[in-house]
Amino acid sequence: ATNPKDPIAIERLNLMNMAKLSIKGLIESALNLGRTLDSDYAPLQQFFVVMEHCLKHGLKSKKTFLGQNKSFWGPLELVEKLTPEAGEITASVKDLPGLKTPLGRGRAWLRLALMQKKLSDYMKTIINRKDLLSEFYEPNALMMEEEGAVIAGLLVGLNVIDANLCMKGEDLDSQVGVIDFSMYLKDGGHSSKSTEGDGQITAILDQKNYVEELNRHLSASVNNLQAKVDALEKSNTKLTEELAVANNRIITLQEDVERVKEESSYLVESSRKVHKNELLPTMHLLCTHTRESVCIPDVEKELEVQIGMRQEMELSMKMLEKDICEKHDALVELRQQLDDLRRLNHELSHKSQSSEISVKQKNEIVSRLEEKTNQMAATIKQLESRCKQVERQRDLAEEATRLFKQEFGDKIESLQQEVEQLLKQRCAVLIHRNMAGFYANCAGYLMFTDERSCVFHFGLLSQRECKNCKGVFCEICVTNELPLPSSIDLQQVCDTCHSRLLQQYASSPS
Repeated sequence: ATNPKDPIAIERLNLMNMAKLSIKGLIESALNLGRTLDSDYAPLQQFFVVMEHCLKHGLKSKKTFLGQNKSFWGPLELVEKLTPEAGEITASVKDLPGLKTPLGRGRAWLRLALMQKKLSDYMKTIINRKDLLSEFYEPNALMMEEEGAVIAGLLVGLNVIDANLCMKGEDLDSQVGVIDFSMYLKDGGHSSKSTEGDGQITAILDQKNYVEELNRHLSASVNNLQAKVDALEKSNTKLTEELAVANNRIITLQEDVERVKEESSYLVESSRKVHKNELLPTMHLLCTHTRESVCIPDVEKELEVQIGMRQEMELSMKMLEKDICEKHDALVELRQQLDDLRRLNHELSHKSQSSEISVKQKNEIVSRLEEKTNQMAATIKQLESRCKQVERQRDLAEEATRLFKQEFGDKIESLQQEVEQLLKQRCAVLIHRNMAGFYANCAGYLMFTDERSCVFHFGLLSQRECKNCKGVFCEICVTNELPLPSSIDLQQVCDTCHSRLLQQYASSPS
C-alpha cells in the first residue's frame, strides 16, 4: 500500500488530479466551442503544460554546464520502437525546422500525437514497458506507478476533439511551462448555486487541496529557479573575473609589443649612424634585440587567442544575461501567481472553516433527529405490540361471544319472547287499573248542557273553557277556533258552539 505521508506519492496523486481537471475542462470547453482547436486555445495550452509536468515527474537528470537538465524526449522515442506507426510522428518532429532542444522535440511530439488521436494509445504502450522506462525514470515516478496508467486511460476522451496545430512559427524550445491554476478554481458563489450541502463542502475541500498542491509546486519551482539564478550569478562572476584577467593580460602583451617595436626602430636608426668600428658591438646588441623581436609573432598569436577567448566570453556573458532575464521574468510571474494563490488559499481556508462549522451543526441536528427517530421507532414497536395484544384479546372475545351465542342462543330467544309477553300483560293490567280508578273517582262529575255533553277525566286530560258558552270541557272537545260576535280575534270554542256559529255566519253574511 502507498504511504499517505510520502511526499512523492502526494505529488503523483496531485498531478493525476490536475490531469483529470485539465482533460475534463478541455473536453467540456471544446464540445461547447464546437470547432477545431488551434494553438492559441488556452485550455489546450494548459493541457500540454500539465502533461509535460506529468512526464517530467521522477525523470532522471542529466548534468550540463548550466545545471541539471530533465527531458522527456528519450521516453517518447521508445514509442517508435514499440509501435511502428509512431515512426511517422518521430520523423516529422526531427524534420521540423527551428527545434534545437530535446524539450522542444518532446513538446512537438505531444501535439502531433494529439492531432493524430493516438496519444492515449502511445502512452499506454510505453507505460506497459516498465523495464524500458526504468532507464529514464526513478522507481517512484508517476510513469512507473498506477497513476500513469490512470492518466493514459483518461486520455482516451480526447479522441472526441479535433485540433489543428501549426508548429512552424511556434518557439517550443524556450517556452516556460507554468500551470495556470486559476483556470481550475471554481467561483464560490456559482458553486453555492449549483450544489448544496455536502457537495459544496467537498468542492471547497478539493479546491483547498488543489491550492495547497499549487503552493507546493510553485514553491519548488521558485526554489529551483532561485538555485539556477544563483548558479548563473556565480558563473557570471567567475567569467567576469576571468575576463578581467584576460583583459589585463592582453593589455600587458600589447604594451610589450609596442615596447619591442620601439626598441627595434631605435636600433635600426642607431645602426645607420654608428661608426664601422662600433659596428660589431652594435651588431651584437642588434642580434640580442633581434632574438627578442623573434618572439613578436608568438606574442601576436597569443594575443589573437586571448582576443578570441574574450569574444567567446562576451558572447557567453550575453547568453547568460539573456537566460537570467528570462528566468527572472518567469520567477516574477511565479511569485505573482504564488501570492494570488496564497490569497485564494486563505479565502478557501476561511470557507473551509465555515463549512466545517456548518457540517458540525448539521451533524448535531442529524444526531438529534436520529435520537428522536430511535425514540419514535421504540414507541411504534410498543404500540405495535399493544395493538397485537388488543387484537388477540378481541379475537378471544369474539370467539367467546360466538361460543356463548352458539350455546345460549335458543335460550335467549325464548327468554326474549317471554319478556315481550310479560310486558304486554303488564301494559294490559296497568290500563285496566287506570280505567277502574277513573270510573271510581269521576263517576259523580258528569255535566250536561242543552244539546251537548262532555265527560272530562280529571287526572288524565286537561280542562279547557269554551270562550262562547263558558262551559268547561276536555282538551279534545275544545280544538276549534272562530271569531266571536264580541271579538274579531280567533277564540277557542267547543264543537257545539263551532257548529252553531258556522250556521249563524252562513245565514247572515253581513
